[in-house]
Amino acid sequence: MIMKKLLLLLLPLIVGASFVFSTMRGGDERKVKDGELAPTDEQVKVGMLVTQIFSQYHYKKTKLDDSLSAHILDQYLKNLDYNKMYFLASDVEKFSKYRYQLDDNLKDGEFGVPYEIFNVYRTRVKERDAYVKSLLTKEFDYSVDEYYETDREKAPWPKTSAEVDDLWRKYVKNQALSLKLAGKPWTETSKILGDRFQNIGKSLEKSTSEDVFQAYMNSFAENIDPHTNYLSPANSANFKIEMSRTLEGIGATLRTENELTTVADIVVGGPAFKSKLIKKGDKISAVAQGDDGKFVDVVGWRIDEVVKLIRGAKGTVVRLQIIPMEAGAEAAVTKEIRIVRDKIKLEDQLAKGSVMPVTQNGKNYRLGVITIPSFYANFEDRQKGEKDYTSTTNDVRRIIGDLTKQQIDGLVLDLRSNGGGLLTEAVDLTGLFINDGPVVQVRNSNGSIEVLKDSDQSQVYAGPLAVMINRFSASASEIFAGAIQDYKRGVVIGEQTYGKGTVQSQVDLNRFMPGQADKLGQVNLTIAKFYRVTGSSTQHKGVTPDIQLPSMFSAAEFGESSQPNALPWDQIKSTSFKPYNTITPDAIARLEKRYQQDLKSDPELQEVTKEIAAVQKARSTTRVSLLESRRKQEREEATQKLASLSDEAETITEGTNAAEATGTTKEKAKKDPYLKETTKLMADYLAAVK
Repeated sequence: MIMKKLLLLLLPLIVGASFVFSTMRGGDERKVKDGELAPTDEQVKVGMLVTQIFSQYHYKKTKLDDSLSAHILDQYLKNLDYNKMYFLASDVEKFSKYRYQLDDNLKDGEFGVPYEIFNVYRTRVKERDAYVKSLLTKEFDYSVDEYYETDREKAPWPKTSAEVDDLWRKYVKNQALSLKLAGKPWTETSKILGDRFQNIGKSLEKSTSEDVFQAYMNSFAENIDPHTNYLSPANSANFKIEMSRTLEGIGATLRTENELTTVADIVVGGPAFKSKLIKKGDKISAVAQGDDGKFVDVVGWRIDEVVKLIRGAKGTVVRLQIIPMEAGAEAAVTKEIRIVRDKIKLEDQLAKGSVMPVTQNGKNYRLGVITIPSFYANFEDRQKGEKDYTSTTNDVRRIIGDLTKQQIDGLVLDLRSNGGGLLTEAVDLTGLFINDGPVVQVRNSNGSIEVLKDSDQSQVYAGPLAVMINRFSASASEIFAGAIQDYKRGVVIGEQTYGKGTVQSQVDLNRFMPGQADKLGQVNLTIAKFYRVTGSSTQHKGVTPDIQLPSMFSAAEFGESSQPNALPWDQIKSTSFKPYNTITPDAIARLEKRYQQDLKSDPELQEVTKEIAAVQKARSTTRVSLLESRRKQEREEATQKLASLSDEAETITEGTNAAEATGTTKEKAKKDPYLKETTKLMADYLAAVK
């Protein structure tokens, strides 16, 4: 049963219960002024339905009580005003009367509070818009030695209008100084900023009752776990388009961070991935159409409006103005990139293999390198009964056959930046390297545990094996790498993985309210957790490599541990399995010693370590100078740093799949120090065992 449920990790949740609504009050009896938003009767019904699903069918069975109510209010205020730049302390104090009643409101179908709060928020935004206009009537004085703090998450709410005015003066001055140092005269700067903040106000005016409802329900969902959420009908449709990957565009997932559009993920095989020009964490400040189109400033825009600008027909050009993740803070320089839109093609995401010759201590070795961008399968062909349908396991089996004919001495599987996919493929792929046995355990919300096994007793490849992982390896990648490590079948090299050990299912809300003419949206709900064969959860911990290479990101910065309210790590009983002990503690100790020697002597690894330290320092800096002379120096340093970033650093950040580009694998390894180091370690291992 669990195999069927988790085939795609996207199948609808089957809930054998009917939802009975209590007497609804149609929202609160607050008077709604003209132009203010209020909940609709349909949203009240959907809200009660979603509340029941979240509280009764989520993996951890969340209790709706006063404690959760307080967290929902805090999260909602944070989602509206993340940097505490709009609400006054007096506003927040006024809202505190609702702190312990939102749980009861959710149960009773009263949704007036979030709309009341939102209407106050909209008023505050209008006030800020008016203040910004007054600021832009004359140029700022850039000779004053003062600073602007870009991260106000932990700052107190401003108490007075004078305090919030000073905050906004520095905020706008900071942006104006960036434009001045980019060569913009004041007349152009004032127009750019005037339009920018006017667009923020206009975007907010376009907000609908549905937008407020979704923001509120997700403030509820975020306090359950980071992978549970509610999608409005419009966003549900977009989600399905993204999942089908038939959309024409650049192949990137976006989110909003502090009024800036940020790249949340890059789709393997898409135009953005192939370009190597943009990566996770980069921020998009402007978008232009074609090679000659004028840039449109998108700072402060709604995410769906930004997506509309970036999407487009296959073959068309979109130009983006980005703030590279490496530069950090508001002192960052921007750069322009050009991407040709295309469809996300399955063939661009398939596993690929090549042979890499390695010379170590005078001995020559031939290593097979297989890059696996995702765990995929062609369901249509499989249902037709075709034997060699396209899938991760079938493709890797075929590639291993080809590499074996070329007499390889060992095999490297590159799972860097593989965000997961089909659970069944992770199980089947593991089966290529073991005879048979358990691969992963799945614990359901009712506490039952099922063990997913490789039942094929054949072992396609029994030779020396290494698995490469990084911080962006997640879900199915972690299951595979963890199984190989637990069976001591191969050596795992790279960075600690993401640590996503939960399973989500998509629930179409129309299934529970039949006969509804309009679409009601969907819920993404966490329903199970993954555990390794040892019983250790992959949640938070993920997979720690046997040989740990330098990482650009810590678990606190990127990964499940960086997500508030993520489900905890825990452990269940180990299932019965027999390790191969191909990789012994002595072997790992020997490889670790070799790696430490390389870290001291290899110029490329030393350069990577320095660049990582520089990038981490830049990202940790949130206080920027508003003194022109100092800021100019900071900008020049940032420009030099970006210009000096080597191909190696780009490889680390983007998780380059070495075997995808043209040219020989050996040539690509020169641009990928982690692949190069892995092959050196494998050569050392081969020398010891042969």
